[in-house]
Amino acid sequence: MQTNCLPLPEMFLQKLSLVNFKNFEEAELAFSDKVNCFAGPNGSGKTNLLDALHYLGLCKSYFNPLDSQNIRHDEGFFVIQGTFIADDGAEEQVYCGMKRNQKKVFKRNQKEYERLADHIGLFPLVMVSPADGVLISGGSEERRRFMDSVIAQYDKNYLDSLIAYNRVLSQRNALLKQFGENRNFDAAVLEVFDAQLAGKGKPVYEARKAFIAAFTPIFADYYRHLSGAAEEVAITYQSKLHETSFEDLLIRSLPKDRIMQHCTAGVHKDDLEFGIGGYAMKKAGSQGQQKTFLIALRLAQFCFIRDTGKRMPVLLLDDIYDKLDENRVKKLMDAVCGKGFGQIFITDTGVGRIQELFENRGIPFRLFEIRSGKVNNQLKELPSE
Repeated sequence: MQTNCLPLPEMFLQKLSLVNFKNFEEAELAFSDKVNCFAGPNGSGKTNLLDALHYLGLCKSYFNPLDSQNIRHDEGFFVIQGTFIADDGAEEQVYCGMKRNQKKVFKRNQKEYERLADHIGLFPLVMVSPADGVLISGGSEERRRFMDSVIAQYDKNYLDSLIAYNRVLSQRNALLKQFGENRNFDAAVLEVFDAQLAGKGKPVYEARKAFIAAFTPIFADYYRHLSGAAEEVAITYQSKLHETSFEDLLIRSLPKDRIMQHCTAGVHKDDLEFGIGGYAMKKAGSQGQQKTFLIALRLAQFCFIRDTGKRMPVLLLDDIYDKLDENRVKKLMDAVCGKGFGQIFITDTGVGRIQELFENRGIPFRLFEIRSGKVNNQLKELPSE
């Protein structure tokens, strides 16, 4: 077993260092182990700081899949470094570096990972962002990515199965395309790929099914808390594997696969249906209901990872007043600042508003003012009693 994969004690992020990351030329920040707030105008870089934290936990940007596009302007590289502190005082150093036209480098305690997948789950985190609206409005791939991101942070076998499934899927698609271009067909060769695809896909399906069954009641409780139990919500896992075996599904879809020259059925076509009051959330939900739905989804994700993985995730809350009224923001703060939550990072445009939100409630916090890619030297903090 690699050193990188050893279990970690409970941790919080103590320091963050950035060089040439997005609109930050250079930044050094020291954090509270509880609530940390980034306040400043739109475009100042608040969300970019959260994205840097997302890199430290999940090895990638939350917003941009192309690492090279996160390098500042015309610079040649970016660096993100974080220092995590365990309950017993032990330090863990995480490094992410990217040079233009080169492979991303990711290290833990100065040792480079052979596979980024080995880092996933060691420093779990959950992001709540206005960009989450794509989970409702976007295609099925967004909702599958949501399931994958949750399960992968507590189940290494799932991530390995998913990676292997996608590799075999790519190979099977290439074979189908080759058959179509050459106007030939080799059933025996295809059967080999079908067996591999089914073998790797079944654990993915079973893990998703178990996850949604356990996750939905937690989600529903959070929605009731945030909305005042105004309406009933539902999450339904949609998969053709509910009705048939993976092997039979591939046989039935083969005529269509040959015409389309790619695999048209399998766990890569699964979806989630979001409902409210018996109707599709996408069509029937108001902006406020959809935002509440998404926040409840993320809070349930947090609790599920915490309770299943036995490790406290970091919670990132981007633009908390986006489409939420004052009452729902207060209920959100009641939820995340109570017991059961650890280190939290929050962004908002209003310095005064974020101070008032926590000072009036007697909640310890640390506030950073962000202006044009720079961290204001004035650090405001309400200390704990």
